[in-house]
Parts: sequence; C-alpha cells; structure tokens
Amino acid sequence: MLLRMRTLCFALALCLPLAACDGDGGDDAGRADGGDDRDAGPPGIDAAVLTDGGERDAGQDAGSGDAGLPVDPLEGIGAVEEVQGGFMFLEGPRWREADGVLLFTDIPARTIYRLTPPSSIDTFRANSDGANGLATLPDGRLLAPEQFGRRVSVTDSAGAVTDFAARDAMGRRFSSPNDAAVRSDGTVYFTDPPYGLMGQPQETPFHGLYRVAPGGSVTAEWMSSRMSQRPNGVVLSPDASVLYLADTADGVVRRFDVASDGSLSGEDMFATGTPGADGMAMDTAGNLYVTTSSGVMVFAPDGVRWGTINVPMQPANCGFGDADHRTLYITARSSLYRVRMMIPGVY
Repeated sequence: MLLRMRTLCFALALCLPLAACDGDGGDDAGRADGGDDRDAGPPGIDAAVLTDGGERDAGQDAGSGDAGLPVDPLEGIGAVEEVQGGFMFLEGPRWREADGVLLFTDIPARTIYRLTPPSSIDTFRANSDGANGLATLPDGRLLAPEQFGRRVSVTDSAGAVTDFAARDAMGRRFSSPNDAAVRSDGTVYFTDPPYGLMGQPQETPFHGLYRVAPGGSVTAEWMSSRMSQRPNGVVLSPDASVLYLADTADGVVRRFDVASDGSLSGEDMFATGTPGADGMAMDTAGNLYVTTSSGVMVFAPDGVRWGTINVPMQPANCGFGDADHRTLYITARSSLYRVRMMIPGVY
C-alpha cells in the first residue's frame, strides 16, 4: 500500500534526540491510503499515523489471523492518545488482570505507578531502585528488574519486596537487569545490559539474557559476543515456543526456539533495521511490536514488517491492556500513551 509521508519531530531537553518519524496524517482509522483524503486530526497528535515499509502487499496473509480478526494488525486502529505526561523516563507497562490496572515505571524517579483506567494514576511502589520492565509470575506476584538494585525483585500481594534473582550461577552480581518475560510454568527470562551501573564495576564479562528455572537455578542463555551489544526487550510468542530478544545497540531483534525445559537454541535474526530496539509486546496473532527510535514497529510472525505506529515521543516499551486486551499502552520518555488496536494482545 502506498502511503503519503509527513515528518513529525519531537524533542525533550531531558531525552535523547529523537529520530524523525515519517508518516501520513490519518483519521481514527489510523491508516492513510494514498487514494483518498483524510482529516489530519487534532494538532500535535495525529491519529495513529503509520508508515508502511512496503515489504508486504496488503493482500498477503501473514499466516497469523484468528477467525474473524483482520490479517493486518494496523488496519482500522484508533488514535494515539496521551494518558498523562510530566514524568522523567517511563518504562515497563504491564497489565494486571486480577486488579484491572496497568503498572508502569519511572526509572529515574525510582517509582512504579498504577493506572486505573481511564486516567487515575497513583503510586504502586516507591523506592523501586530503578525498576524497568515488569512481568507477572503465575501466582500473581510482580517481577521487577531493577537497574540500580542490580537484581530482579518480587513484590507479593502484601507489598513485601524480596530478591528473586540477584546473582548468576557463579555468584557474580548482575549488571543492570532490564526487562523480563514469564512462561506459564514460572520460567523467567530477563536481560542484563549495563545501563544502570553508573560507575560500579561490572562482574560478568558479557551482557546477557538469563533464564531462571522454577526451582531457582540461573542459566545464561545468551552472552554478548561484544561488550558493545545491549540485550534489552524480551518477549515470548503466544504459545511460548519462540523467544524474541531486542538488541538496542545493534538495532536488531533476535529469535530463539524454546525447549520444553525452557532452554534456548536455534538463534537467528528475526528483524534488522529496528534502530534503538527496546521493549516489545505480542498480540494473539503472533505479531511482534517493537519500540524503536522511529516509533512502534510491527512485524508479522514471518518477520515481514507491517508498518510503524508513530508516537509523539520516542517510545521505550509497550504492552497490551484493558479488559479486552485491545489497548496498546506505550511508555515514551516523559509520557504514557495508548492506542486502540483491532487484534487483542497477549503481553
């Protein structure tokens, strides 16, 4: 589909410079077709503006669609809406089904916030030690990789916070745990780049992706071949047979096969050209949502790019929420955004 382009540039003094985002203004349908005219929408934030990579014909089947769901996950989506701004650096949106709330983190503020839709926000946990990505264990406890605490913590229903993983199998401290994914049997995967070391010595000779088995044993499943690599976002496919790993520095997403015991194998390159690849989300059709410096890129299960959701600020993470799981929440520097999607999400 041929899309007309328009560039939106946004910058904040406390943020990294943003790459230009190309897209065409649209109405609430979200996608602007080159064959007709659309209203530009309200000033500042267009409807979910999309850029098409031109890599998939609109008629092609990604091999994903459940019965009654659109093949193209970006067809007919809603407008990108700011929920609230004024934060420092947001990350980790995670929907809590049992409570009907969204948790998200502000890393420099060392705070985990709670959104009760549509717009009520309060503090879930203060002194979070730079909690970044969030995940939920099968028993409902909250996992929080902590950049400054150099651990993955767990918060129980009473609010008590304890260590979940603080050292590797050789007794070395982690560098700066960043993001996590959880399998239904309680197997946990988390990434460990060096972002939060802030001058502290690194004890591991690599940046890694770790697996914590239900029994508590810790295994380094992927170790960087260069110290310049930055393992960051991590997410599982809907059936947990595939794990995706974002590398921010290389701007790529890697793919691994997941064995029954949780171990990983068969590493290959799922997507390239994902600048600043960070946090990720997954919908029920197996489409992967990757936050990048260009916006939220969306990929079919076969790795072909559907397009990009433009966001007024550079996004760092995203995750599905609300009762129907059709709202994609996006943490983007100092603001929390959301956009209604046609295909519900898994994470």
